[in-house]
Amino acid sequence: MLCSESVGPKGQSTKERVLAQAIRQASKEGLEGLTIGSLSSQLQMSKSGLFAHFGSKEQLQLAVLEEVFRRFVEEVLKPAFTAPRGEARIRAMFERHLAWNSSRAFPGGCVLMGAAHELDARDGSTRDFLLEQQRRLLETMVRAARIAVEAGDFREDLDVEGFAFEGFSLLLGHHYYARFLRDPEAERRVRAGFERLVRAARA
Repeated sequence: MLCSESVGPKGQSTKERVLAQAIRQASKEGLEGLTIGSLSSQLQMSKSGLFAHFGSKEQLQLAVLEEVFRRFVEEVLKPAFTAPRGEARIRAMFERHLAWNSSRAFPGGCVLMGAAHELDARDGSTRDFLLEQQRRLLETMVRAARIAVEAGDFREDLDVEGFAFEGFSLLLGHHYYARFLRDPEAERRVRAGFERLVRAARA
């Protein structure tokens, strides 16, 4: 949980400004590159001012993950779930997630994907939070596939967990190819792979 913060619009706007800069920095340098000292220099704020909002480096990192997941829900999941049940919703989730991977808000790539690599062998509250949220995301993808089966768009014997695994793997691959390898064919290939996945799942 975040520590107490200043009451009123000024305190809230300061926190939002700090988090926006922290997310940009974490995108480029990773969670471990994110420190209260470096942020205070970039924002021209005192360390004591930042401690008033976050208290420690770990709480700052956790606040960044919480904010990025909040944005993911608002920008990807909620709009996608306004699409009709079935294949249309699956496609909306894919398109929204693909746009998220390429967002200019993350100059160095998705903070969540980067954090998964950083935290995979570590214990602590940041890893626990990230793990829980990623599991919920995968469960959401499984549920969307199951709904597509119930709607008659996908075949009844579809392995919905396998479908979610392959779909998420395509998005992870796109992020790696587009961001790290800077492959100009990354988007074309991920779209082609997604179409093959959906065709194989159809009733």
